[in-house]
Amino acid sequence: MPTPAILWLRRDLRRHDHPALGAATAAAGRAGVLPVFVIDPVLWEGAGPVRRRWLADTLRTTSALYDDKLAIRVGDPRDVLPALAAETAAGSVHVTRETTPYGARRDAQVAERLRAADVDFTPTGTPYAIGPGIVRTQGGTPFQVFTPFSRAWRDHGRPAPAPDPKPTLHDAGTDLAADELLTAATDFELAEPLPDAGEPGALARWAHFLDRIDDYDTDRDRPDLDGTSRLSPYLKLGAIHPRTLLADLAEQHGPGVDRFVTELAWREFYADVLHHHPRSAWHDLRDGLQGMAYDDPGEEVDAWREGRTGFPIVDAGMRQLARTGWMANRARMITASFLTKDLHIWWPVGARHFLDHLIDGDLASNNHGWQWVAGTGTDAAPYFRIFNPVTQGIRFDPDGAYVRRWVPELAHLPGRAAHEPWKHDDGYDHGYPEPIVDHAAERRDALARYDAARR
Repeated sequence: MPTPAILWLRRDLRRHDHPALGAATAAAGRAGVLPVFVIDPVLWEGAGPVRRRWLADTLRTTSALYDDKLAIRVGDPRDVLPALAAETAAGSVHVTRETTPYGARRDAQVAERLRAADVDFTPTGTPYAIGPGIVRTQGGTPFQVFTPFSRAWRDHGRPAPAPDPKPTLHDAGTDLAADELLTAATDFELAEPLPDAGEPGALARWAHFLDRIDDYDTDRDRPDLDGTSRLSPYLKLGAIHPRTLLADLAEQHGPGVDRFVTELAWREFYADVLHHHPRSAWHDLRDGLQGMAYDDPGEEVDAWREGRTGFPIVDAGMRQLARTGWMANRARMITASFLTKDLHIWWPVGARHFLDHLIDGDLASNNHGWQWVAGTGTDAAPYFRIFNPVTQGIRFDPDGAYVRRWVPELAHLPGRAAHEPWKHDDGYDHGYPEPIVDHAAERRDALARYDAARR
C-alpha cells in the first residue's frame, strides 16, 4: 500500500523546478504529499526582525502555492520530523540536499532517527546549479581559486529545469507556536517595504532584471542605481532556482549576461569551499594571518552597526541594512573594509551582524565574502588593499544620491559634497557625527599589524 510522503522544505520555497517535490510525488502516488516547514529555534532566534519578516512573508506566499496546505511547525527538526511521520503514517521524508555544516549534521541526525522508525529519508537535488563537491580539478581535488573553478563550472554542464509534478496534497496542520511566531514577524512594522515575497515575486523580479541585464556589468557597483538583480533574497530561500535563471540565459550573450553568470558562479564557488572546508564558516580559511592583532569590539563597533561612523558611504550602507535587510555588494565591501581595516576588528564580528540582518544572508557567500575583504580567505584580496571610504563613495556614488537617501542629516549637501561634510561650513548643521577615526592613521596601523603578523 502506498504511504504519504513528507516534503520537508528548507531553502527550496517554491513550486516549480523542484526535484525533491517530484521525488516525493513519485514515492507517495495517490497517498499524497504533505509539505512542511520547520521553524528551527536555533536559526530563528538569531535573526533580526526584517529577516524574520522576509521568511514569514515567503512562507505565507509559498503556502498559497501549495493550495494553502503547507504545514508549519516549531521545534528541533530531529524531534519534529519523526513525530510528524508517525502522526501521518508517512513512509518517506524528502528534502533538497543540504551541504552547509549545520544543515548536513542536522540532516544526518534526522535521517538516523527516521530510519530507526522505518521511514526513508531521501535527499534529491541541490540549491545550486551544480551541487557543492561535484566540480573538481583534473586531479580530482577541490578548487582553491575562483577563476579556474569558474571555467570548470561553466564547462561542466547542468540539468535542465525539473518538470512540474501534479501531486495530491495533504495538510498536516500548522501548530499554534508557529502561528504565533509568524504573526509576530508579520506584525513587525517595517521602516521600508520589502520586495514581493516568494516564487511569484522572484519571477517578477527576474523578468524586470532581464530588461536591464545589458547594463548590469557597469551598474552593479553603483549603490545609487537599481543596477543589481536583487535576486539574492529569493535565491537564499530557494524561491527561484539558479538552474532556472541559467536556462533562461542559455541563448543570451553580452557583458551584462556574462557578469551575471559569473556572480552565480561566485555563489556556487563559495558553497563549494564551505563544503570542503566547513571550519571556514567562522574561522580564517588561510592561516597566513593567524598572528594578526585585532581590537576588541567596543563603542566604535556600535557606531558602525548603527551608521554613526562619520563616513557617509559607510553610514548609508549600514542604515540601509538596518532598515531594509539588504545593500548592494559594493556597499558591503566598503562597510566590511571599514570594520576590519579602520576599526581592526576580526571579520566574524561583522559577518554575524550581516547574517542577523540580511534577508539574503547566506552563510557561504556572506562569510567567505567577508574573508575576501579581510584577506584571510580563498581568492583573498591582499590585506594591504584597504578601501578609502571617501574615495569609494565619490567613485561609486558620484552625485551623492545614495548618501542623501539614507543619511538625511546630509540631504542639504549637493552632489559629491555629501561625501565630505567636513569641507563645508554647514556640513554638520543637521547633527551628522564627525568621523570616529582618522582613516589615514588607521590605514598605517592596519599595514603595521599586517607586517607584524607576516613576520
